[in-house]
Amino acid sequence: MCTPCCVSQLACCCGSAACSCCCSCCPQIKQSTGTRIMYALYFLLVTIVCVIMMSPTVEQQLRDNIPFYSHMCEKMNAGENCKTLVGYSAVYKVCFGMACFFLLFAIFTIRIDNSTGCRAAVNNGFWMLKFIALAACCAAGFFLPEEETFLQVWRYIGAVGGFFFLLIQLMLLVEFAHRWNTNWSSGVKHNRMWYAALAFVTLVLFSAAVAALVFMGVFYTDHEACLLNKVFLGINGSLCFVVSLLAISPFIQKLQPTSGLLQPGVISLYVMYLTFSAFSSKPKEIVERNGVNTTVCVFSFNSETESDKKIVTGFGTVILFGCILYACLTSTTRRSSAALRVCRNSEPATERARCCFCFGDDTDDCEVNNTGGGQNVIYDEREGTIYSYSYFHAVFFLGSLYVMMTVTNWFHYDDHKIEKLLDGSWSVFWIKMVSCWVCLILYMWTLFAPMVCPKRFEA
Repeated sequence: MCTPCCVSQLACCCGSAACSCCCSCCPQIKQSTGTRIMYALYFLLVTIVCVIMMSPTVEQQLRDNIPFYSHMCEKMNAGENCKTLVGYSAVYKVCFGMACFFLLFAIFTIRIDNSTGCRAAVNNGFWMLKFIALAACCAAGFFLPEEETFLQVWRYIGAVGGFFFLLIQLMLLVEFAHRWNTNWSSGVKHNRMWYAALAFVTLVLFSAAVAALVFMGVFYTDHEACLLNKVFLGINGSLCFVVSLLAISPFIQKLQPTSGLLQPGVISLYVMYLTFSAFSSKPKEIVERNGVNTTVCVFSFNSETESDKKIVTGFGTVILFGCILYACLTSTTRRSSAALRVCRNSEPATERARCCFCFGDDTDDCEVNNTGGGQNVIYDEREGTIYSYSYFHAVFFLGSLYVMMTVTNWFHYDDHKIEKLLDGSWSVFWIKMVSCWVCLILYMWTLFAPMVCPKRFEA
């Protein structure tokens, strides 16, 4: 059992065979899914490296616990205490290498229709060689000439790419909300329990959104300060109420019979989260009361102790990069690509209601390969590709730029540290606030789109 599995892993690392786990108790995995998971692991690995590079805590731990650390840095020509390997400039260079890696694969995999060609074999296999290539690309960034010019230009390229990735993420959220409602609504005809599930989830979503609105009204507003907080909280709350009424209005119901309150519930909760995140990212406001400078519009849990602040920051960082990976993986499925008008596969004639509907089966009858005692691999791309290879790598290219800008706090990078990822910054505040409005506009567009472009929605 061990020898065949080792052979299959060797074929995966140095050949075109699909990757799988050696444990036979693992469920079957599709070749297309395994490929995307491997690229996601590469992406996550480089992201962790970037986080470490921006952390002075990690740098201090390495300096204290590694013998002859300073001497080793001098031998590597990395400067005093490896200064060239940490900080925002190092993150820019590493992300430049990762972005180049995915951009090259996006170009290399253009117009691949099935997994039997040599280009598809390179995309789906040779993982050890590709890992070496990724490491070489990241290392090459440290040998670029004209460093100052590169950092200036690459910063603006990263901002543009990060914005487009954020836009894709918002479009996927709107598509996810519509798909969730459509899938569960299809089960109402066969089982009334799906109607109860829809009502319960909708109630939970709106309750959470209202609770978040009240919470921000209590802790992030003040009668003497925080005018922007009060204005934007009122605007965003009102817009969420308006889109909820639109979704169930007779006019919209005539255009889209499946429109309901579940979609605006998802959108409203996400908008409240972005609003909360924007308020948390805004620089602190201080007012003088009784001769004492007092910080206002800050949740007390974030400001009482440094340890609590680190917990909140760490939790927010995990959520942030989890969303990035989710957007990268789900944006490249056949159905999500169709929603973004990247490919025009027709929607299935029938919809089967399921609790886990996000990663539905794209194919039913596929060849199954037993890897010799290990995890079985389903070759689901013999007839055609499940997703666009080129578009998949393009999304990861944009995701690389988004990670670079987020880790370095967008345009406030000079004295930035990863422990201060959620600290105050006006650029981050406006990016998140504008994201709220873009999300609402995209959702309202999907409500009126059948009237504006009827031919595209005839199906």
